[in-house]
Amino acid sequence: MSKRILIGAFFVLVAAFAARTQDMGGQQQSTETSGQQSMQKQSMQAAGDIVETATKAGKFSTLVKALEVAGLTETLKGPGPFTVFAPTDEAFAKLPAGTLETLLKPENKEQLRAILLYHVVPGRVTSDDVAKATEAKTAQGEPLRIKASEGTVKVDDATVTQVDITASNGIIHVIDSVLLPKGASKGQMKNY
Repeated sequence: MSKRILIGAFFVLVAAFAARTQDMGGQQQSTETSGQQSMQKQSMQAAGDIVETATKAGKFSTLVKALEVAGLTETLKGPGPFTVFAPTDEAFAKLPAGTLETLLKPENKEQLRAILLYHVVPGRVTSDDVAKATEAKTAQGEPLRIKASEGTVKVDDATVTQVDITASNGIIHVIDSVLLPKGASKGQMKNY
């Protein structure tokens, strides 16, 4: 009989230990979950401004350089909010040969500035807002044409490839081509 009591007590201890370990695992998991949530909140609170966010992304180095040359870096570091339709480095590479180099020259600063401001919409415009719009007035003054159809959003002739990259002072939507105001068609760009 004492053998049965010992074996029974052993199983009770094993069961209690297993239950305790499971509870601790649950507590640990809940601690990890709350830790992850607070890290997400911290990263959201610690998000940089439009320029810092674009720089950290690593695919907007041409845009960041152009903003600096055009004297718009401090503007897009300001309180905003701004929505930027941001062309990637590959998008800038699609411009006719020599165009970017010419635009980056000091004598073309105002033209570069106008082109870049055509990519900026004042206010915080989310992807949901963009999908419902047909146009958006830019900081340059001219409106962008927006067309959403079958899961694709076009802004002028560019396709939006990534949406809602959040910055502390706005939102970035990634596009696959450089947007050109009406006064600066691709044909005219070859002359710069």
